[in-house]
Amino acid sequence: MQFQIPINIKPIEPGISYRDNILLTGSCFTEHIGSNLQNVKFNILQNPNGILFDPLSVCNSLISYMENKYYTSDDLFYLNEAWHSWAHHSRFSSPEKEICLKNINISQGAAHQYLKKCDWLIITLGSSFSYKLKEERFAVANCHKAPAQSFDKHLNTIEESITAFDGMLYRLFKFNTKIKVLFTVSPVRHIRDGILENNRSKARLIETVHHLVHKFDKIHYFPSYELLIDVLRDYRFYDIDLVHPNYAATQFILEKFSNTLMDKETQELMATIRKIVIAKNHLPFNPSSTQHKKFLATFYEQTFLLSKQYPYINFEEELKYFNQNLI
Repeated sequence: MQFQIPINIKPIEPGISYRDNILLTGSCFTEHIGSNLQNVKFNILQNPNGILFDPLSVCNSLISYMENKYYTSDDLFYLNEAWHSWAHHSRFSSPEKEICLKNINISQGAAHQYLKKCDWLIITLGSSFSYKLKEERFAVANCHKAPAQSFDKHLNTIEESITAFDGMLYRLFKFNTKIKVLFTVSPVRHIRDGILENNRSKARLIETVHHLVHKFDKIHYFPSYELLIDVLRDYRFYDIDLVHPNYAATQFILEKFSNTLMDKETQELMATIRKIVIAKNHLPFNPSSTQHKKFLATFYEQTFLLSKQYPYINFEEELKYFNQNLI
């Protein structure tokens, strides 16, 4: 019997390799993808503005990286005993204005430099809804728990989202001529907007992205949303809030991601590196035992050989750990 509708995801070639620099931006599901890549030592930069959900916020942040925008105190506001930026996630907020600005501008400068040399930009979109400050009339990336009456909630049309991405992407492809872009739509359901509204929002994102994929030959799409909604199709694959995908669902999507974006050699290298990382994080029962020393020596030798074979992968932390604990 068949219990799942098969989904045909064509491999993307050339895909992602360990030689690539990868910038990830967008919703919280971006960080699932980014952390998975980072854990097996891909070179990544993740969410320089923090988590972003809607197309306008994503586009504005990427344009700011290209322009290497420098933020000043005029870009901040004070609320609930902390300083915030309307363009950034609350992880940049601080009771100290100088600390808030410093962290924002450090991240901004790093994003500018990284985007210059970037091989892949991965964008995960979460929602078509944006929030505009009523007085200033500009869209914010994060509401920072400001009173709801301070904002106008707006469901961006497909045309509005396409226009925002068109302008950003034309600039991006001039800023970095080699960069490729991968879009995906987050499978996290934004039910605070309402079930019907969430479906309208996701549908607009999907239509926007497919328009861009057909327009630019350097843009690709990976169906994270469809894998959960149309392939798994069961609440047992959601967390207790019935909104976020659980561990099993996330691993299923990430496995499909690897199969789609990486060739066989890269996937085999990922599996080898994952074993090394697990070994490094292993807590021994008896650190001074002969058995554990042999374990360390084996992984030190394996890691050392890999570091020579793949000099562009950083194994410094693992080599140091295995070697120090051998003594």
